[in-house]
Amino acid sequence: MVEIYLAGGCFWGLEEYFSRISGVLATSVGYANGQVETTNYQLLKETDHAETVQVIYDEKAVSLREILLYYFRVIDPLSVNQQGNDRGRQYRTGIYYQDEADLPAIYTVVQEQELMLGRKIAVEVEKLRHYILAEDYHQDYLKKNPSGYCHIDVTDAEKPLIDAANYEKPSQEVLKESLSEEAYRVTQEAATEAPFTNAYDQIFEEGIYVDITTGEPLFLPRISLPQVVVGQVLAVQFPKS
Repeated sequence: MVEIYLAGGCFWGLEEYFSRISGVLATSVGYANGQVETTNYQLLKETDHAETVQVIYDEKAVSLREILLYYFRVIDPLSVNQQGNDRGRQYRTGIYYQDEADLPAIYTVVQEQELMLGRKIAVEVEKLRHYILAEDYHQDYLKKNPSGYCHIDVTDAEKPLIDAANYEKPSQEVLKESLSEEAYRVTQEAATEAPFTNAYDQIFEEGIYVDITTGEPLFLPRISLPQVVVGQVLAVQFPKS
């Protein structure tokens, strides 16, 4: 059982979101890394604390990397001191760790986000200096008030997590040997597939499209990930019967 502290705007929604993720054992909301070691909800602007969610998780069931990928799914990492409609330093984004052994995983995910976005992100990474538990009425707020305000879609927790790092693209030599000529031209040379001719044109089963070069799902599925059936340009995953 380990923990990480994440700031991502209003902590009501972020706590509810993480509480729904498999492998998360417990959550709480509080105020982290301000200028002093005491504060309350009314004093946040003066004490410079960030609204933060404590995430306690079973590292055998969900990794820190996965927790961080879930986190980046629901925040705007480029926004400074604002998430959704909430503005102010207390709504800044941050990853606050206790164990320095967590830093390699944290920095790897941050660097991947910056590479993907093409610029430095606004998420601060700091050692947790202090965490002050928020008032009781803030704890599990959306469970107590299901129609309460939330700046994120908490049901995103139920969508399968797709980690691009698990889908390594083969070399061009391997792709030329493994793909059909048409599939290679479409996926590697921006060619266009002829209409109404692909292997799945008349297939209407439920399934998802995946990248034929890596196996990475191209769309988040509403079904469990089944076996892969490979086509000319894409692969399609169909549910098991």
